[in-house]
Amino acid sequence: MKHILLLLSALLFLNSCATKKDILYLQDVDTNGVGAIIYQASKIQPNDILKITIESLSPEAALPYNKTVTQGQRSTSLDIMQLDGYVVSLNNSIVFPVLGAISTANKTTEELEEFIRHKLTSEGHLSDARVNVRLINAKVTILGEVGRPGTFNYTDQNLTLMQALGLAGDLTINGERRDILMTREVDGIRKVTHIDLTSADFMNSEYYFIKPNDLIVVNPNNPKVKSSGFIGNVGTVATVISLVLSITILLTR
Repeated sequence: MKHILLLLSALLFLNSCATKKDILYLQDVDTNGVGAIIYQASKIQPNDILKITIESLSPEAALPYNKTVTQGQRSTSLDIMQLDGYVVSLNNSIVFPVLGAISTANKTTEELEEFIRHKLTSEGHLSDARVNVRLINAKVTILGEVGRPGTFNYTDQNLTLMQALGLAGDLTINGERRDILMTREVDGIRKVTHIDLTSADFMNSEYYFIKPNDLIVVNPNNPKVKSSGFIGNVGTVATVISLVLSITILLTR
């Protein structure tokens, strides 16, 4: 009986441990992480807030095509930019000064820049228009076994998955690195993928860069799941087994 209990305690302890292969990131980066970086511009989505600036050699001529915040506004620069921005409607359009309704469907910010520039010049509004379009409410939500779960705003045009996880304080030691869940909305369709952070394969995929409104979920690993059961954690397991062993030894003397 004593030997059986000792064997059981050893098995429970080993079962609750994680190996280096479960913990270390990008273990094959030297072979699978080398390659050209492919930048992919994101399509504009409903509820995006766009900061659009029109410039011309004559500032007065461009003035009617630019929105400005009311004098006396007091807020942070990002808040001011959002007040000064254009909210994309659910039917993928914005209402632009003078030009009226403009469709943003299936357009990146660069494509929208060119569309507005062409419209301004071809319709005789501005002969030398320069257009800048920027997404100013990009965000990613990261939940689960990370240091600081939450929703994070970012202004980077190209934010990687690893950088996004860094915003959330990195995975905890209990995070499942082999199965990161990511959901992404593309053209009204939700896509779900599973990413293995212990391999560098994802660095050559479309999921290397975060896209606005991505949801990342880091589930607990097996040791964490098992320690969250009826018994509780490894320390509690050890205490219970020790108590059982002590009682067994006393009874078998």
